[in-house]
Order: sequence, then structure tokens, then C-alpha cells
Amino acid sequence: MSKTERVGVSLDKKLLSMFDELIRKQGYSNRSEAIRDLIRSRLSEKQLSEPTARAVAGVFLVYDHHSTQLSNRLVALQHDHLLQVIASTHVHLNHNNCLEVIILKGKVKEIEKLANNITCLKGVKLSRMNIMTTGEKLT
Repeated sequence: MSKTERVGVSLDKKLLSMFDELIRKQGYSNRSEAIRDLIRSRLSEKQLSEPTARAVAGVFLVYDHHSTQLSNRLVALQHDHLLQVIASTHVHLNHNNCLEVIILKGKVKEIEKLANNITCLKGVKLSRMNIMTTGEKLT
């Protein structure tokens, strides 16, 4: 017995045309792959609304490396959260600015709390977190 099930969907021609153009530009080879990705994305968003769901995240920071003790505070926070911090990368953007990418894993509520603690440090100019589920429940 096949694990794949065919479904039919009725769509307005204009909407379908816009969808086809979008997925063509993104490089999808067919509608089925694009629709599967959309479904997985929505299911993942739903899972992220659960504070205890398992997730991974990248926290991106741009900061002035001359900022007093910021580098030391970033390292200390990472050492204090060894179970959540998977890795970090430091890049020199120019004479004053650095990019730090810190990769986290754990429960959504833990990741969000740690990411907020990191991004609120004095001296951080810009920050962004990208969080997603581990995908283990999305086959």
C-alpha cells in the first residue's frame, strides 16, 4: 500500500497562475513539492506555538566589537547555557562591526528566553532570531 495519497484541489485560475509563477521562480519542479513545503511550513508554525516543542534557532547579532565587555558577556551566556548552545560563529564585518551567529536547540520557551537575553545585551546594534521545529514530526 502506498504512503502517498492523491488529493484534488479547486483553485481560481488567476490564483493558480500566480502560484505557478511563484514556485517557478523559487525553482520547484512541480506543484506537489511546493504544496508539501507549504503544508510542512504551516504545521511547523503550529508546533512552534507550543512552548515545550523541540526546536532549533539561529540568533544573528551585529554589534560594535569595541563595546565594553559585550564579547565577554556573549561568551559567558553561551557557557552558562551549554545544553542549548550548539555552536557559534564570529565574523568581522569591518573595523567596528562584527556578526555573531549563535545556534540554539531545545524547547521553544527556552530558546526564546535565551535569544531575548542575548539580543538585549548592551552594545548589540541589530538582532534577529530564526526559529524552526526540528522537523521530526514532519515526514
